[in-house]
Amino acid sequence: MDFTLTEDQKMLRTMVRDFAEQELLPVAREDDRSGYYRPEIIRKMASLGLVAGLLPPEYGGSGLDNVSHAILVEEIGRVNFAYVVSIFMVQVCLVELTILNWGTREQKEKYLPRLATGELLGCFGAVEPNVGSDASAVETTALLDKDEWVLSGSKTWITNASVADIAIILARTDTNKGRGKLTTFLVETKTPGFTAREIEGKMGIRAANTAEVSLDYCCVPKENVVGEVGHGLKVALSAIDNARFTMGAGCVGIAQACIDASVKYAQERQQFKRPIGQFQLIQEMIADMITETEAARYLVYRVGYLRDKGLPYSRETAIAKYYASKVAMQAADRAIQIHGGYGYSDEFPVERYYRDARVAPLFAGTNEIQKLIIAQHALGLSAIT
Repeated sequence: MDFTLTEDQKMLRTMVRDFAEQELLPVAREDDRSGYYRPEIIRKMASLGLVAGLLPPEYGGSGLDNVSHAILVEEIGRVNFAYVVSIFMVQVCLVELTILNWGTREQKEKYLPRLATGELLGCFGAVEPNVGSDASAVETTALLDKDEWVLSGSKTWITNASVADIAIILARTDTNKGRGKLTTFLVETKTPGFTAREIEGKMGIRAANTAEVSLDYCCVPKENVVGEVGHGLKVALSAIDNARFTMGAGCVGIAQACIDASVKYAQERQQFKRPIGQFQLIQEMIADMITETEAARYLVYRVGYLRDKGLPYSRETAIAKYYASKVAMQAADRAIQIHGGYGYSDEFPVERYYRDARVAPLFAGTNEIQKLIIAQHALGLSAIT
């Protein structure tokens, strides 16, 4: 397994890094303070082909390989993790790839080209006030009425929801036959009965739009079912697997940003008449950050390699997401320690990295769920009944 980057991958990394530093870095602190989501960012990314890289050319994509996708996401995460969550985890992995993998030809032709250009923004609604890790316990219902499904219920912690044009909603379509009878639906957010209210006061990823969704007798045409009726859990879990891969890559980006900031600060900051980078304990922290980040990066690349080869990757995705999110948090913690009191202020970016990294063990399946997945592959026994 050779992870030497190709010339195309090196060029992609340089292009995305330049974009992130020119477009995202100058506004990162301002947007974090204000919680402002910039809709123009997705259009700028789309103009460079970044938003639809994993889509095939017939739907506006470039057929980007998955290792290249990880490189792209890392470079965005290195500057502003909020856009990793809102654009690459949700728009690309939860919406575009779900339609590509499970949608009808009509759904693909209608929505994918417009998602690819950033004309449409999407969201994915599975989590509910009483439903988190156990996706099979969804309470939102969808009842068939002639040629329409009528959706009723609520969703929460839905990224992009109050700015999205379309939503993929997981709902229960058979209330009499157990927990597994779920279906996914494409819902245009202008449909009567669909409302979203932005959630404010988040600890991190403040520039990502996050909202609560209400579905009040929201009528959806029969042809808007994604996949098969009653097989929505399979669709949702495959989408979340895609998101975990992207989350892992974004976490590598945060960890690398912490290394970059800490090295620069340790070279410049003077104590006891010498740079603090000469102190052994500072060097130990930086060495640990570098080693752990390299390990996380190659775990993520391995997932990309398996996806590109068409090989099973669920176990490896759980490992990569679990480890990379831990590494991002540890790196951010060490970066603040290296910066001392300055690290506790948003004068330096490491406190934002710390707050943003904390969401990673929660999103795309909690790290506790990742441990259960990893252990189940080893034992052949499920802890969930």
